[in-house]
Amino acid sequence: MEKTWTQEFRYGLKRGLPIALGYVPVSFTFGLMAVSGGIPIWMAIFISLSNLTSAGQFAGTNLVIMGAGFFEITLTTFIINIRYMLMSLSLTQRLDKSMSLTKRLLVGYGVTDEIFSVASMEQGILTFPYLSGLIIGPVIGWTTGTALGAIISAALPDNLNNAMGIALYGMFIAIVLPVARKSKPVTIIVAISVAVVCILRYVPIFQMISSGFRVIIATIIGAGIGAILFPITDDKIPCEESSPGHDITPSQGKEEG
Repeated sequence: MEKTWTQEFRYGLKRGLPIALGYVPVSFTFGLMAVSGGIPIWMAIFISLSNLTSAGQFAGTNLVIMGAGFFEITLTTFIINIRYMLMSLSLTQRLDKSMSLTKRLLVGYGVTDEIFSVASMEQGILTFPYLSGLIIGPVIGWTTGTALGAIISAALPDNLNNAMGIALYGMFIAIVLPVARKSKPVTIIVAISVAVVCILRYVPIFQMISSGFRVIIATIIGAGIGAILFPITDDKIPCEESSPGHDITPSQGKEEG
């Protein structure tokens, strides 16, 4: 039985709630970093509301705080965020054919790693009501966390506010270590990228390279070596046709849960 707009929206909202809750502490750290770096509270909140790009947002804002040039900021964020283009192209094949360009652009705005993963696990056509519900929760969670971090950072004394900068490094360590412990390829790629950054930072001949371009070079080298050493073979790619399918409906979502 065909579900109503409201039912599909509510199902998407339910699926996006865990993502929204997970975004709050990460974006809280972003709010702390942005305001402690001199960015106004309203601007930090606007950056989160208009970007929703996690790592690219952290890197781009950090470059802005350090006074990097437009080209460096643009190239850095482009390379870090280019994966969203691939995710959006993949989801395009699953969208309702009657979805207008405006609605497709709104969906594209909300594509993140976590939202893409959840949407990709659904079988059948991805409708606009479902995707709207899936996206709106994480957007609110990401923006709310940023607002809380920004407001608290502005209220802290300067000495304590400066010390909060270590929270950014702690966050990235918390993100990388669990994955690296479970995957040898990830550990090796992370080690290679760190080594490249250290070489570019401490070898005198490379010290004229700015921090933004160090990130770009380390990303390209690390990803390139990883693709060569650890290619994904066909037998490791899951086949959707062999998995049980289901439509995006609230009733079937409850059965699977």
